[in-house]
Amino acid sequence: MKVVAQNRRARFDYDILETVETGMILTGPEVKSCRKGHINLAGAYVSFLNGKPILKGAGVSKYTFTGPDVLHDEHRDRQLLLKKSELGKLQRATEEKGMTLIPLEVRAGKYIKLLIGVCRGRKKMDKRQAIKTREIGRRLREGREI
Repeated sequence: MKVVAQNRRARFDYDILETVETGMILTGPEVKSCRKGHINLAGAYVSFLNGKPILKGAGVSKYTFTGPDVLHDEHRDRQLLLKKSELGKLQRATEEKGMTLIPLEVRAGKYIKLLIGVCRGRKKMDKRQAIKTREIGRRLREGREI
């Protein structure tokens, strides 16, 4: 499967403890738009409404070749498709303090799949430490002094 969109900021702002691949309920033009990579995951999250997982805040641009009569809400809530066992496990995980579900990437193959992560927010000090280790690794790969 080809990765068509990533939420890079999520990998910096959160510690990802576990990942789960889910399906999404999309309309036809939204599927075509997603395959072209016209989806924005910045600021998106997953919440539960009546026991069903809902993707909120993700923007899917209007497909350019869609006719003028098709209504398109770019930031509508989209239902996710999960197995019952995964659904219960994720719902219990989000009930813990400081835990949330964040979409990490969208993959397109035969189906459009969303990779969501069970995440815990990082503190400012943790972010600084991540930057420091990334810089050290980069300098070692380049052969420069630390």
